[in-house]
Amino acid sequence: MQIVGYDTGVGVDDDRDPALSLADGGDVTRQSLAPGTDLAYTLGERHCAGAVSGDGHERCPNPSAPYCADHTSKWACARCVGNCDRPLPACREEHAVYLAAFAPAIFKVGVTRSWRLDTRLREQGADRAAHLRTVKDGRIARQIEADIASEVGDRVRVPTKIDGIHRSVDDDAWTALLAEFDPLATYEFDYDLSLTDRPVSETLATGTVRGTQGRVLVLDHAGSAYAVDLRDLVGHEVTDGGTDRNLQSSLGAF
Repeated sequence: MQIVGYDTGVGVDDDRDPALSLADGGDVTRQSLAPGTDLAYTLGERHCAGAVSGDGHERCPNPSAPYCADHTSKWACARCVGNCDRPLPACREEHAVYLAAFAPAIFKVGVTRSWRLDTRLREQGADRAAHLRTVKDGRIARQIEADIASEVGDRVRVPTKIDGIHRSVDDDAWTALLAEFDPLATYEFDYDLSLTDRPVSETLATGTVRGTQGRVLVLDHAGSAYAVDLRDLVGHEVTDGGTDRNLQSSLGAF
């Protein structure tokens, strides 16, 4: 059995639980990551997760993980700064420019199609956000984003998000940043993780699910809370049964 993907559980159908995708002999099943779910998998070797389609799973033995060059999808807009000719149909849709905040005081600017704004913010695990502008297409949005990014930044990595996942957003810093703009709307998100200490960063699939925030899975295991980047699980072969590895314990375990 291999972990071949994950679903953050946010989107058009918000009744869907976050989940891992598990492939076994070409068949793909969903392992729910709803709060309270008990996971008991031991991680084995990691290699390319292959491809999942309506026909099932295409296995790939290449050692690159989570995906090899043949199975890596490249997002054409990833580093766009608005100097293109709107090559994709989505580029011509109405776009929103936003600011996202991650506790305690990490901020980024981003863009998304207007109808995906709430989904995009929760996919990233933002604690707070502000909708700055609505523009007619992606090219204009990327130009505005590039200008703001020179001061604010446009990327926050998962380890940075985990560092502050147990904390609240610094109100003064967020208010000061918003004072430079005139937001159309602001948002606050609560992921119900109830963390008082920073969870230990680890790659494991054993424990009781406390919850998810974006692609960060928080597990309770042996008296400690662990934060797992779901992308780090993709590609691992797994066997049933909890891990017996010695893991670092959190302060809350003592």
